[in-house]
Amino acid sequence: MKLLRDNARTVVLTGAGVSAESGVPTFRGGSDSLWAKFSPEELASIDGFMANPTLVWEWYSWRRKLIGEAQPNPGHEVLAKLEKHLSKFTLVTQNVDNLHQRAGSEQVIELHGNIHKNKCLRCGRPAPESAFATDQIPKCSCGGMIRPDVVWFGELLPEAALNAAIVAAGSAELFMSIGTSALVFPAADLPVIAKRRGAYLVEINLEETRISPHADEVFHAPSGEVLSALWDQIRVDDKSRPNTVVD
Repeated sequence: MKLLRDNARTVVLTGAGVSAESGVPTFRGGSDSLWAKFSPEELASIDGFMANPTLVWEWYSWRRKLIGEAQPNPGHEVLAKLEKHLSKFTLVTQNVDNLHQRAGSEQVIELHGNIHKNKCLRCGRPAPESAFATDQIPKCSCGGMIRPDVVWFGELLPEAALNAAIVAAGSAELFMSIGTSALVFPAADLPVIAKRRGAYLVEINLEETRISPHADEVFHAPSGEVLSALWDQIRVDDKSRPNTVVD
């Protein structure tokens, strides 16, 4: 991809498809999951948490355990390398699993929060990760219950993260939408914003989405496979240039 080789201002949006390649379970873990009988609103909403905080707490404990056993995949690793290789690179993710950071990405805009972080339901202050090491609902010093620091159904995205993502998309020369269905808003607007501002739009996803007809290039293949091939080509091209060092 010539724009990557030319150090274009690059923005990447990742979704659940990237994490799925690491074995991260879908929202409730499949139809045979222990949690399949519950609705999303029961497990990931403020009303669900208030109605049955123990149920929600146990579900997030289960999710954190499964996510903790997953490992970053080649797609995560290539994106971490691109961050270091390109002078202007922004990674925006809808995922909450922290796998981008574990792969080495240092600057990640997390639109939906991080499952390994938590905060007070009442005052909003961050709470230590040790709060999860209990079967009881932990409490903040203010008396409020501690909840996972993720975006639940019916909640707004973090304003600072969303604004940063919109600004980045609007200034992108190359925008890559990877492993996302392009159905979850407002994140799904980011490729559209980039395209309208003149960015070259690339989609990497197993299936066609609403933005596929508008993309300049579409790859219906695993993200790890496509990104690894792109990185290999960048390395070949850079090695042919004098005085260039490539990892």
